[in-house]
Formats: sequence, C-alpha cells, structure tokens
Amino acid sequence: MASHRKPRQRPFSGGTVRTAATLALAGAATATAFEGTSQADPRPTPAQVEAEVNRLYEEAEAATERYNGAKEQADEAERALTGLREETARKTDRLNTARGALGTLAAGQYRGGSLGTAVRLALSSNPQEYLAQAAFIARAGDRNAAGITAVRRGLDEVGKLRSQAAGRVSDLRAKRDELAGHKAEIQAKLAAARQQLARLTAEERAAYEARTAAATAAATATPAAASAAAPAPARRAASAPAPADGSRAARAVAFAYGAIGKPYVWGATGPGSFDCSGLTQAAWRSAGVSLPRTTYTQINAGRRVSRDQLAPGDLVFFYSGITHVGMYIGNGQMIHAPRPGSTVRVAPLDSMPWAGASRPA
Repeated sequence: MASHRKPRQRPFSGGTVRTAATLALAGAATATAFEGTSQADPRPTPAQVEAEVNRLYEEAEAATERYNGAKEQADEAERALTGLREETARKTDRLNTARGALGTLAAGQYRGGSLGTAVRLALSSNPQEYLAQAAFIARAGDRNAAGITAVRRGLDEVGKLRSQAAGRVSDLRAKRDELAGHKAEIQAKLAAARQQLARLTAEERAAYEARTAAATAAATATPAAASAAAPAPARRAASAPAPADGSRAARAVAFAYGAIGKPYVWGATGPGSFDCSGLTQAAWRSAGVSLPRTTYTQINAGRRVSRDQLAPGDLVFFYSGITHVGMYIGNGQMIHAPRPGSTVRVAPLDSMPWAGASRPA
C-alpha cells in the first residue's frame, strides 16, 4: 500500500521563497519599465512647438485661399441664378399677357361660332404639347398666327431659362459644399495650432506671446518707426522711389498703412478685418483698381516684376503654392495680414519664402 501513495510535496524552503519573490518583483518592475518606455511621449521643445504652429498656420492660410476662391465662384453662381430667375419672371409675365390676349380672342371666336386655332390653343390643357404636335401656322391660315408664334416662342424661352436656372442651382449647391469642406479644414488646422500652443508651459507661452506682442507693437507704430523697428532683411530689394503723391500705387500704400493693427480674420476683406489677399484687394480697390480675390489669381492680375525691380505698391507673394501675399512699401519691407490671432503689420520680405511679385497698375 505504501508503494502506491503519492509522494509528499516538499514545501519551499525560505531561500527558495525569497528567490521566487525576487524574480516576480523583478519581472514586474521590468514590465513596468518597458510599458512606461512604450507609452512615453517626449515633450517637444518650444522651438518645435512654434515650428509646428507655423506649419499649421501656413496650411490654414492655403485652405483660406481655396475657401476664398470657392466663395467667389459661389457668389458668381448665386448672382447668375438671381439673374436667371428675374429674367424668367419677366418672360413669364409677357407670356401670360400674350396668352391672355389669345384667350380673349378665343372667347370672341367662340361667341361668334368660329373655333379656330387660337381657340384650341387657349383651351388646351397642355398648350406646349399642342403646339409641338403640328406645324399649324403654315397650314391653318389663321389670321392670329403671329400671336400664336409669339406664345410658342415664349414657352420655349421660359423652358430654357428654367433649365438653366436648375443647372445654376446644382452648381451653387456644389460650391457651397466645397465652401463647407474648406471651412472645416481651416477650423481643424487652427484647432490643432491651439492644441500645440497649449503644450507650452506658462513661461514658454508668455515668451511666445511677448514676441507676438512686440511684433504687433512695431506694426502699429508710425510708418517711419515701423520701418526702423522691423528687422533688416538678409537680402534687400533695390531701392525704389516712393510713388508720386496721388498715384494709384500711393493710394493703395496709404490704405495698407491705415489698416495696420486691424485683426486678421480668414475670408475677410475689410473694413474692420482682413486676410492677406483681402487686404491687398481692398487696398488697390481704394485706388480704383479691381483685383481678383485669391493670391494665386492676384499674381497674374498685373505685370510680373523681379525682386530687384520692386516699387511701393507692388504685390509680393510667398511659399511655393502662392498662398500668401503682402504689399511692398520700400526698403525691403511689406505690409501684410500674417495669420489668425495676429494683426496687419509691417514685416521684412525675407520673413517668408519668396515666390514672386506683380504690379497691378
């Protein structure tokens, strides 16, 4: 019987227990260490945060210019739709007048016992179908053929106008959908920029805001002080004479100086706020020159000039996608609306990647 008994398990000795516990604790510590390493999210430096914020603002401005272009097209489609509807209403009124005249004549023919073509037209439940079924004008010999022809022409014209209006409605809906998409993109970029700035400590954020405030203070100074306060560019344009008093360029530059300190708002064209292309458009509009709405169309609105030929009033463009524009004011500087959260200000040309320049007038 003893040979069939299960051998007794020897309990762990004190040393074995201590060894097992040590290994377990070591394993747990190692796992925790690895877990902490895998989940670590190294905090970016202030310079990295500012670089990312600048990138997001640049992308938001590119989306703003796409928004501006889509809005311009949507406004044009809406104006065209309004015009078509007004023309349709006018032609419908004339058509109803012509049909009313034929109805009066038909009533007279009915009372006289003569039911001619005009009567059948006036009494038809579907005049368009009736008119399309037969070339009645040539063979009816009806003395009212001219009036009937006018009604037929009016029906055709109103039908075409209504078809065109339906097409414009479709275009307008598509443009409004495109606007909503660009608006959502802009808001997402700006929200991401705010999240990046929130990663800065209070001291780092204060330093960032102090730099922004200093730039704003320089921008809101007098023209001479602003020019002196702006950092000297690494590469200046050739000295250009100031525009003659009363010239269109002089009036545009004066408007831009008057806008200094006003806030950047995407999609805005003044008078209380601007985006970059809205500022240049409004400035030249004050001088009697009409510019298109977006940066990538404004660059082709005038005569291209090289950087060493710049004169005050010229439009200066930046980034490879032509997504930013300012107005040159001389001495290697421009006035521009930089980005959301900032104001219209003076800045050196070398503060952004150069893309080209044009002279509207």
